[in-house]
Amino acid sequence: MNLRAVADRLAAAGVADPVRDARVLFDWAYGIGGKTGEPQDRDAPNATTLEHFDRAIKQRVKRQPVSQIIGTRSFWRHDFVVSGDVLDPRPDTETLVEQALSGPFTRVLDLGTGTGCIVISLLAERPEAKGMAVDVSEQALAVARINARKIGVEDRLDLRVSDWFGAVGGQFDLIVSNPPYIAADEMPGLAPEVREWEPRMALTDEADGLEAYRIIAKGAADWLCPGGRLLVEIGPSQGAAVNMLFAKAGFVDNLIVQDLDGRDRVVSGTLPQ
Repeated sequence: MNLRAVADRLAAAGVADPVRDARVLFDWAYGIGGKTGEPQDRDAPNATTLEHFDRAIKQRVKRQPVSQIIGTRSFWRHDFVVSGDVLDPRPDTETLVEQALSGPFTRVLDLGTGTGCIVISLLAERPEAKGMAVDVSEQALAVARINARKIGVEDRLDLRVSDWFGAVGGQFDLIVSNPPYIAADEMPGLAPEVREWEPRMALTDEADGLEAYRIIAKGAADWLCPGGRLLVEIGPSQGAAVNMLFAKAGFVDNLIVQDLDGRDRVVSGTLPQ
């Protein structure tokens, strides 16, 4: 198996890390081939492996994300099912999970849950906690439901179709969200893997990138217990604007938290007691 030639093919298609992607896709296909009982080794893969690998490379050349091709993405401590109906979980979002886990909570609400990676990761870390997760997309919620069952938190997670707070019920001591924050005029500059393959409504508000934060900051107090926390992921240039929205909505002890690359990534605030 000449992975170098395959990597060159991916590079010619504009793939950013062709060697890594070729190896990941081969390992995935090799694993499928290994389940058939057909003999193979890495230098001489069997027919099933070659078939899946060839199909995967053709899709990657079209710039379909690796996670969508293989159907999973590692995030925090688990592998999450991924499809074209949900935003691909990103390592940057782990900053939000880490910050949420820095304080206590027993009831968590996730707005725009997608794969469910945030709320499911939080519930898996806190077995005594319960959660609610909402998304406007029924298809996204179907993926989140699969992940909740797979990771073992299904009985503690209430999944609802909702446009932000529309179908929310109850009170929470933690609200989290990774909302669409890319401005409409920034969309053409995104990589094809994002722009052409991920759900547009999970990426942009079709405006200035701040609409979701306005809705969340304004509405969160109605659903938070006194002393409850609100945490949102942001784009690297949005910290000051989102922090101001939190302050105007009455949140205190507001923080802008950086990710591992030193970029602003999370804004957190606390509802006064």
